[in-house]
Amino acid sequence: MSVLNKYLADAGICSRRKAVDIIKKGSVQVNGVIVREPGYKVKPTDKVVVGDTHIRNEEKVYILLNKPKDYITTVADEKGRRTVMDLVEGATHVRLYPVGRLDRNTTGLLILTNDGELAHILSHPSHEINKVYEVTIHPGITPGALAAIKQGIPLEDGVVEVDEVEVIPGTKNTVIGLLLHSGRNRIVRRIFEYLGYEINKLDRIGYAGLTKTGLAQGSWRYLTNQEIQDLKAIKSSSAESADESAE
Repeated sequence: MSVLNKYLADAGICSRRKAVDIIKKGSVQVNGVIVREPGYKVKPTDKVVVGDTHIRNEEKVYILLNKPKDYITTVADEKGRRTVMDLVEGATHVRLYPVGRLDRNTTGLLILTNDGELAHILSHPSHEINKVYEVTIHPGITPGALAAIKQGIPLEDGVVEVDEVEVIPGTKNTVIGLLLHSGRNRIVRRIFEYLGYEINKLDRIGYAGLTKTGLAQGSWRYLTNQEIQDLKAIKSSSAESADESAE
């Protein structure tokens, strides 16, 4: 049996922490009765409803996508533009959601899953998931600008620290590799815009320990069991203190 807040998170509704708030507000019914206790143990025969939606715990699916340019990172687009969901159509019968966002013009690694709790951990800025980018800029970067990135760039929402930065050899200083943990919005573009550079291409080549090896642009694959276990280890260590009391 699973406790109620974990049951909702596993069903992809939200994170376990947010599920606690939803439950305490009286928005969840079990077998037609409002339950306000996050630690309520859900039995396999229980009917759990949030609002008007009957919640079913489906099998968990984890997909790694190498997103091409000109695709929107969303489930649907009101303007009819192509979304990342078009690229994984037919991959599974469960409804997937992209973890975090990549700009329309940004390419690279994106995870799609119906594991709501894992998605929350990977996308929330406070968990500082590692990300590796290759940035193609114009003109070539100067030693001074490279040193400034290493020291930390003072943006309007605080200094952004980069773990590693290097010029890719043979690129005439126009392709820069970055490793960082910041989860702030558009952080890589903002770094180079601050320094006065034009970004011609931005590609996320590493995400939460995953790489693009063997994955062509526009292609996807299911995560291996080991990769899923590694991601869940991140989830377990991050969520343990926040959710232990609810269990």
